[in-house]
Amino acid sequence: MSDKQFTVHGSFPARYGDQAFEKVVEAPNEDVALERVFAAFGSQHGFKRTQITIDGVDV
Repeated sequence: MSDKQFTVHGSFPARYGDQAFEKVVEAPNEDVALERVFAAFGSQHGFKRTQITIDGVDV
C-alpha cells in the first residue's frame, strides 16, 4: 500500500502566543500522519504531545 500526503494543521506555544503551523507528511493513514507530526515536533523542538494542538488533517 502506498503512502498518501497528509497536511496537518495546528499550533504550538511560542514566546509571544500560539504559533500556527501546517506540515505535510507522507503516511499510510491519518493516525500515522499524526504520530509523525508529534514525533517531528518532539525531536526538533522538544515539545510534548500535550503542548501541540491539532486543528485538522487533510488528504
